[in-house]
Amino acid sequence: MKILVLNGPNLNLLGQREPEIYGRTTLADIEAKMRHHAGQVGAEMDFRQSNDEGQLVSWIQESRGHFDAIILNAAGYTHTSVALRDAIVASGVPTIEVHLSNIHAREGFRRKSMIAGVAKGQVTGFGDYSYIMALDACVNVNASR
Repeated sequence: MKILVLNGPNLNLLGQREPEIYGRTTLADIEAKMRHHAGQVGAEMDFRQSNDEGQLVSWIQESRGHFDAIILNAAGYTHTSVALRDAIVASGVPTIEVHLSNIHAREGFRRKSMIAGVAKGQVTGFGDYSYIMALDACVNVNASR
């Protein structure tokens, strides 16, 4: 099983940016934990980050035929990007939306996800463990296909 993990804007600043909300774990720490867990569950993983919405759209489009699932933390684009939503639909690749914080318990504008309606599921609010949960969900979704 091949999983594409995509991270959106400002996630390169994890560990420094608003640690009271996002914690002190860096994106590199999350990647290392995910790689370890992926090895345990027999999955391959490609882990990427971009602050550019167009790059994320391109990666999602290119995933078709190359990946079995996508884990997407669209960060701020979660609440605004019709382009990411449309790319997910066009790719046909099952996508799990992931967030470190509980977006439903935050500011009103963060409670609406443009991605949720086209994602296979959403994992939100468990810090860096949200990513591990999403990886397990990808493995389970693939096994049931």
